[in-house]
Amino acid sequence: MKTDSTSNLSTRNELYRMLPSVSDLLLAEPLAQLPLSRSHDAVVDAARAALDGLRDEIAEGVHSRQSLSGAIASLPVAIAGELIRPRRFSLRPVINATGVVLHTNLGRAPLSRQALDHLARIAGGYCNLEFDLESGQRGSRDVHVESLILAILGRNPAIADPASTHRAIVVNNCAAATFLALHALAAGREVIVSRGELVEIGGGFRIPEILAESGALLKEVGTTNRTRLEDYETALSPNTALILRVHRSNFSMEGFVAQPGLRELIALGKRAGIPVFHDQGTGLVEPLEPLGIDGEPMFHDSLGEGCDLVAASGDKLLGGPQCGVLAGKRELVDRIRRRPLFRALRVDKLTYAALEATLTAYLSGGSESIPVQRMLALTASQIRHRCEQVTSRIGASGLKADVVPVESVIGGGSAPRARLGSFAVSLKHAHLCADELLAALRRADPAVVGRIDDDLVLLDLRTVDPVSDEALIEALNGLRLAEPRLVDEARSLP
Repeated sequence: MKTDSTSNLSTRNELYRMLPSVSDLLLAEPLAQLPLSRSHDAVVDAARAALDGLRDEIAEGVHSRQSLSGAIASLPVAIAGELIRPRRFSLRPVINATGVVLHTNLGRAPLSRQALDHLARIAGGYCNLEFDLESGQRGSRDVHVESLILAILGRNPAIADPASTHRAIVVNNCAAATFLALHALAAGREVIVSRGELVEIGGGFRIPEILAESGALLKEVGTTNRTRLEDYETALSPNTALILRVHRSNFSMEGFVAQPGLRELIALGKRAGIPVFHDQGTGLVEPLEPLGIDGEPMFHDSLGEGCDLVAASGDKLLGGPQCGVLAGKRELVDRIRRRPLFRALRVDKLTYAALEATLTAYLSGGSESIPVQRMLALTASQIRHRCEQVTSRIGASGLKADVVPVESVIGGGSAPRARLGSFAVSLKHAHLCADELLAALRRADPAVVGRIDDDLVLLDLRTVDPVSDEALIEALNGLRLAEPRLVDEARSLP
């Protein structure tokens, strides 16, 4: 007598045997009639990919004999349509419903409408990237954002005339800014860093490795949890080039911990004649205290306290494009600009356009137009109202939706302890586990990325643009989900 497992395996093998060969597919009229511009290899690859997709669906229990017959019958037309359609891009928009505002894997900060419009205007033709329209001579690309960055510095009253005392440059990310500064100012000499700040940032990049590659010599002081001002003083030597303070990015320490304040390090640097370089990281220019988030330093305040040089990311709390901003005393920035490596790490017209628009929004009092600022400012009640609206319109069979309280995080190596009260759409399917449901959401168009908590799929709407709510509802109602019986059969297969 056949067991259920044997019967299920037999059924699955029968479905596999129903699949046509690649040769059979190529002889079907829709594919045979394709324009000659489509190469034979391209058609073969498309046919194989389509068959592989059906095999995966059979393995997942998506098909019965009847549904598979229909899918096979439509294959030639679907493949032909795919081949004559413009190639699908690999880089595609997704709906970020994770509740992580600065999600590094999803591209961190979304750009504002003003930044996108300015970027499109600049990218669509020629521009004055390195051309002085007044003189008609070659110009410098720095000028397009340097004055704006210096105007941001001027928000701190301690910097009376930033244009005469400071300069700013932009490179392709904050790690590059830190690397370039160390290479230009400390190659072959010592840089003093607390052991508690020897962090690893995204992608496995570590501060000690960046220091080593730059040619600077790392001089560790203190311990992992406690570093005192005296540790820095003791480490000073004739070979000391910089005192480096590093933002801890994606972790925090509590308990038996100690570290000198930035002002104390700056005072020590002034006494010793050693510049202090702050890898501030986040690019924050508006305080987070109104949101109940304390202790996150602002970019311009580090310089206002007397720091000689500061590095920050453009695509974190600043809410602009990926880039690294270096600002500081004129003499130091000029030394950095003269290094040949600066040319290798500089940014293009697209980054300048997006950054110029982002900085202009802050200076004109329009920071609410910046998506990151808007997401952080959302109240829990506003998000709950949207969750209720979305939930009321979900009608997919077997899909149960509720509204639940959650906590959002800033992410992107910013304010690691901060939690923002929020609400999420909680999803549970009658026959799919949370992992399977989450995978189905990723296959939607547009793809929806959420998170799992206690075997529930959570879609935190803090990080979903309200204009995407309709697309989210359509994605949820249009999910291609397996029949309950076939899911059970697929799970029971050996």
